[in-house]
Amino acid sequence: MTTTAPTTNGRVIALAHYAARALLEGVLTRHGATFEQSVTLRAVVLAGDSVGRDELVSDVIGSLKTDESAVRAAIDELTATKLLEQDPAETSRLRLTDSGRELYETTTAETAEISARLYADIPAEDLAVAGRVLTLITQRANAELAGA
Repeated sequence: MTTTAPTTNGRVIALAHYAARALLEGVLTRHGATFEQSVTLRAVVLAGDSVGRDELVSDVIGSLKTDESAVRAAIDELTATKLLEQDPAETSRLRLTDSGRELYETTTAETAEISARLYADIPAEDLAVAGRVLTLITQRANAELAGA
């Protein structure tokens, strides 16, 4: 008996996303962090040594498709728990504290192990096709949102 793989559609993509996100949130919960905080920390890391608050807010809104107040709340939580701080060289910018960097590195390492198991044995060409398709869908959805 053979089974036919489902065609790629919003439901299939969503099921994969939420299953993987549940695993990520399990890691984050063990470390006392939320998904929104994790995305915010990652945005700071990708920005370099520090990032302007408004730039960070825009970046995270773009990633999560959420409202500004939710992102500012995540930044406030990270600042209150001393995971983010004002950059002493330029107080309009934020940077990771040592604790924030440690949390980011720990959760990233743990989720990398999970990702390795999830993606194991999937041929590189299949991953490349999936990457192209999902990137195109993301671009089209972002264009629809921009036009809304």
